[in-house]
Amino acid sequence: MSRDEMKNLGWEQCDVIIVSGDAYVDHPAFGSALIGRVLEDAGFRVGMIAIPDYTDKKSFDVLGEPRLCFCVSSGNVDSMVNNYTANKRIRTEDDYAPGGKGGLRPDRAVLVYCNRIRETFKTKPIIIGGIEASLRRFAHYDYWDDKVRQSILADAPADLLVYGMAEKPIIEVISELNDGKDIGDIKGIRGTSTKTRGLDIESFVELPDYKNVSSDKRAYALAFKAYSDEQDPFYGRVVVQRHPKTIIVQNPPPMPMTMAELDHVYGLPYTRRPHPSYKEEIPALRTVRFSITSHRGCFGGCAFCAITNHQGRIVQSRSKESILEEVRKLVKMPEFKGTITDIGGPTADMYMLGCEKQAKYGACQDKLCLYPQACPSLNKDHGRLIDLLKAVEAVPGVKNVFIGSGIRYDLAMQDEAYLYHICENNISGQLKVAPEHVSKAVTDAMCKPSIEKYERFVKRYKEINQELGKEQYIIPYFISGHPGCTLKDAVQLAEYVRDMGYYVEQVQDFTPTPSTLSTCMYYTGYNPYTEKEVYVPKSVEERKMQRALLQYKDPDNYDLVKKALLKAGRKDLIGYGPKCLITPARPYSRRR
Repeated sequence: MSRDEMKNLGWEQCDVIIVSGDAYVDHPAFGSALIGRVLEDAGFRVGMIAIPDYTDKKSFDVLGEPRLCFCVSSGNVDSMVNNYTANKRIRTEDDYAPGGKGGLRPDRAVLVYCNRIRETFKTKPIIIGGIEASLRRFAHYDYWDDKVRQSILADAPADLLVYGMAEKPIIEVISELNDGKDIGDIKGIRGTSTKTRGLDIESFVELPDYKNVSSDKRAYALAFKAYSDEQDPFYGRVVVQRHPKTIIVQNPPPMPMTMAELDHVYGLPYTRRPHPSYKEEIPALRTVRFSITSHRGCFGGCAFCAITNHQGRIVQSRSKESILEEVRKLVKMPEFKGTITDIGGPTADMYMLGCEKQAKYGACQDKLCLYPQACPSLNKDHGRLIDLLKAVEAVPGVKNVFIGSGIRYDLAMQDEAYLYHICENNISGQLKVAPEHVSKAVTDAMCKPSIEKYERFVKRYKEINQELGKEQYIIPYFISGHPGCTLKDAVQLAEYVRDMGYYVEQVQDFTPTPSTLSTCMYYTGYNPYTEKEVYVPKSVEERKMQRALLQYKDPDNYDLVKKALLKAGRKDLIGYGPKCLITPARPYSRRR
């Protein structure tokens, strides 16, 4: 991170310099650190410029000019999601910055960083990647601008984009640069997008161009479906989209990593600590320092989740031996107090699951694995996951092994032995699950199971804990303001919360982030898969009302809740009866 460190290593020049919007934490949960270790392992000298002062171009020259290229990422989070709430208010904190200080990462960080680099290094190749670049690789609706923006590769003075989980493609790209190849001649590598003035490829899928998708919402929806259908490594084709000054070419996704490849990546010598130059804590490290990634990918297919277009639907798992080796390293750390906070991935209970067809032919194009019902071909046996948990629990020095990343409850219900095991051993008093909503119209728009399945899970969960003599709770997550959710649906959810008997704090306002089906529906009011129109709560007032209904007990929400109930024709819920949400008179509010 400094010239002094380069001097101590005997380096005159870095081969690759990674620029990131996150603080430098040498932990595999931090994407820039992981890519840095992968490049180092491949024999390259890697420098890191973390949270540069974007107002000063000299901040991008602290390590000099790299021999091969710059690699630019906004960090673990899209900078707009990181900097703004769902209601577009500026966040004052940033968990990925020293001391949690907000405001250090610019809006649209990838664009800003690339522009600053190009001001000083006129011709040095720039490769962009990470979640912000990956999910903006085609023309996309931007919630914060409330318009369709060009591909980030068309906007940024970058040469190439690496999308998804980048270990394999980034090594290929950097190796070709190292062999003397010009960045403009590097084409056809899986997991990369390039830009060109003319097409010299024979077979490809062409999306409606930028002019069409930015002016015609139906064209946008069809373009979204077209490129989403190509995001499988086995049958995905080259996808092309024309922009005013360039043509974006996306190569097919990289093939899934083998178990040996994944083991190798997570077996690299991470210190799991922030860079020693930091004097303040990095808040994001608290929850992940003693967590372990067991797998990647998710076949859940939730409409609001971008994992399908980033990690993919095919689950790739590490070996038990690799995970146990990582646990033994954790035990030796002085800070370790005996608790593994999580073993999981996007969904904790998908370790080693999937189906044989996926491994040979890819995920099905015409149906989802879990919605509306679990596919009969899906392997639902959690036996190897139970075996893994037992092995980790038996490692000397480990006192507790918890599941912090949440489970897919409809999948867990398929294996009684797994449910028993986690209830007995792996829950720290509370289990996170995400029913998201109760209205069938909304759960269908989300591609989520019906609330009846959640209720069956809750019933069985309580029975098992009663048999075990444990008092453990479920923390349900709900989303307000999702496409398909009318005010009446929001009232229905509020009534469900009322009947649960306890106050819900975990409420997420739907935020339209790039490259999700839900965002496509939010912008267009149309579902390209069902070919039906979808109601979208877009006004600021209605979004606030839907959220307030879920937290109707908060006195500060009284006016919004009352207005929502009257507008929905539910005056019966205003009164003093046991089923009423609010009283006719305003309650006392501390703020007021």
